[in-house]
Amino acid sequence: MSSLIHIASKEIGTREIPGRQHNPRIVSYAQESGFNHINDDETPWCSIFMNWIAQQAGLESTKLANARSWLNVGVPVSHPEPGDIVIFWRESPNSYKGHVGVFMGYSQDQTRIYTLGGNQSNQVGETAYAANQLLGFRRLRPIKKMKLSTKVLKRGSTGVEVEQLQDALKLCGFKPGTSDGIFGPKTEAALKIFQTTIPNLTIDGVFNRDTRKAMLGQLSTL
Repeated sequence: MSSLIHIASKEIGTREIPGRQHNPRIVSYAQESGFNHINDDETPWCSIFMNWIAQQAGLESTKLANARSWLNVGVPVSHPEPGDIVIFWRESPNSYKGHVGVFMGYSQDQTRIYTLGGNQSNQVGETAYAANQLLGFRRLRPIKKMKLSTKVLKRGSTGVEVEQLQDALKLCGFKPGTSDGIFGPKTEAALKIFQTTIPNLTIDGVFNRDTRKAMLGQLSTL
């Protein structure tokens, strides 16, 4: 979800303090996420940071400090969008070690994956990781029941209601592009494809009462 990008981006530049001192901001990521036993900035904290931003965004989390724990939450996706979760292996595909962050995109040659996350070069930042170390992508679901606007939304609409619709389309397995709150051609195309999966639903790319009811039904099964 795009809110993960927004939240994580505000923390860019937060870094570990060398020596005996510890950055209180990094410690707060742990404390506010339920890792009360962690009082330093030296414990590997990529999963801790992910738990913190997921909590801030109202999305499901693992409550575990193990990066690979993120393979067990969310909806698996093979075609990620910016704001999805990406998990990598470290040292060996079969080891327990890994890294987790927010997917931002592939390099042009598809060999590297740009990732926004914590404990990347000992700070919050964006780093490119080797694509051949990928373990998987996940799309996190809201903790609370997802809200969808009762307004009619169509191409040209903007705002939070459109962002919610884009997030819902992603969770249903469709691709509206980045959740930016702008109802453009990609969102319209994704909504039309969704409408084709529902019998007797008008395929017009307009989010109305009937489409809303059908989408809430799909979301309830996830």
